[in-house]
Amino acid sequence: MRTIKTALLSVYDKTGVVDFAKGLHELGVQLLSTGGTAATLVDAGLPVRQISEHTASPEMLDGRVKTLHPKVFGGILARRDDDSQMAELGVHKVLPIDLVAVNLYPFAATVARPQHTVQEALEQIDIGGVTLLRAAAKNSPGVVVVVDPANYDEVLDAVCSNDLPLSRRLVWAARAIAHTASYEASICNYLSGLPENAALDATPELQDVPDTVAMTFDRVQGLRYGENPHQKAAFFADEATVPRSLGAAEQLQGKELSFNNILDLDAAWRLVRALSVAGAVVMKHNNPCGAACGESLVDAYVKARATDPVSAFGSVLGFNEPVDVDTAGEIVTTFVEAIAAPGFTSDALEILREKENLRLLNVPTDGELAASYAAAGFHRHDIRWVDGGLLVQDRDPGAGIPQEEWVCVTDRQPSDEEEAGLRFAWSVIPYVKSNAILLARGQQLIGIGAGQMSRVDSCRIATWKAKDFGHQVAGAVAASDAFFPFPDGPESLAEAGVTAIVQPGGSMRDEEVIEVADRLGIAMVLTKTRHFLH
Repeated sequence: MRTIKTALLSVYDKTGVVDFAKGLHELGVQLLSTGGTAATLVDAGLPVRQISEHTASPEMLDGRVKTLHPKVFGGILARRDDDSQMAELGVHKVLPIDLVAVNLYPFAATVARPQHTVQEALEQIDIGGVTLLRAAAKNSPGVVVVVDPANYDEVLDAVCSNDLPLSRRLVWAARAIAHTASYEASICNYLSGLPENAALDATPELQDVPDTVAMTFDRVQGLRYGENPHQKAAFFADEATVPRSLGAAEQLQGKELSFNNILDLDAAWRLVRALSVAGAVVMKHNNPCGAACGESLVDAYVKARATDPVSAFGSVLGFNEPVDVDTAGEIVTTFVEAIAAPGFTSDALEILREKENLRLLNVPTDGELAASYAAAGFHRHDIRWVDGGLLVQDRDPGAGIPQEEWVCVTDRQPSDEEEAGLRFAWSVIPYVKSNAILLARGQQLIGIGAGQMSRVDSCRIATWKAKDFGHQVAGAVAASDAFFPFPDGPESLAEAGVTAIVQPGGSMRDEEVIEVADRLGIAMVLTKTRHFLH
């Protein structure tokens, strides 16, 4: 005997609902519906019972009250395995409702509009829909709930074959609750982010960070292991922030990704997007061991790999242009773990398939994200977990410095060639772990000192690495992510042959540092912007 006899359909997104309802009707399922959904189904020639007729109670308050009635929620919530509850339905002449198909008002899409008002946002807070979904999920052993039009065919096939085990019902219930959780998170972030002077008829400017941070994430995949083989791990994506991110990437080939692969791919992808022209990044343990721009992608990659060819072994690569056949030919000459790029040509894929374990991620670059965290999650923020809480900050926008803030404070000005190198190194420095010192010639890094507790040690490491791999340090330029607390850093760089330095300044010893630079004949530029990365 078929278990689904009555279905309630009330959807904002009408995609696929007519075909779904037709399928249910052909199986003998009675259709209940509301307002616009009912009108759509009637226009399609389907027999529909309006919810107001079913409850003998009219829709009220311009549709604000439609389904909030005991004849609706009693029919959903009554436990089918409890004879007393089922008998109570009979006493009150309440019809059991066996399937609920609901999706919600577009709150996130509304607050994503630049010119929306607070009142318009409030009107998109769904009441009945959320309540229907929660009720159906609560009683999922007896009621089927579907929230995503993409699942209509799956549900219809199951209803048709009467293949509705508890395990399947619970999966659908989990999807419904996940949907409402994401929906409520958007509302929570929006309302708790409103300024004190918010007006109903005006577009609000949300606080930098809301008073309450609510987030939901969907599991993308399990991972081979975590940071170490004895740690279990999985990758989750925020549905709202997926466009142009690793969460939307398609893996074209290779072994299953690991926790560390994704961390390095993310670091490489963030950095390479900051490079203006054809750019390549070689990433290892969340630090670049090479970065360059070139006249072509293969030129950029060869230069990036040459920064530190030893560390490039077993690295992760990032490209800001589709990988072509010439670049692929160079890639396969070195052992590489994974690549993130906005595409691969067919000829390049043919070459890269020679390395069947090489992980290739095609990262989409289309799709714009809304500015509001209520509409598009916290893609403009960095979030770090600490014991018992989390830290939220604006994401470092990178190192684009207006010309008026690019101030030379030494007697000697940087040459045009030196300034080009300084600007390139400064564009990379926000993505290197502190304390960070970079050496560059033109559009190529030649030495990297990263993650040291002492800035002068980072200077020594950067110059040592550059010399060790045959790079000409004499005439190179350097970038420092933060100020020099003592002159020993610039002295060490100058001794190695560096002729120009860019740094934010701000040390109590800035004057002493600048005096040393003048004495050594170094050009020094201050940007007033620090780029720590921990």
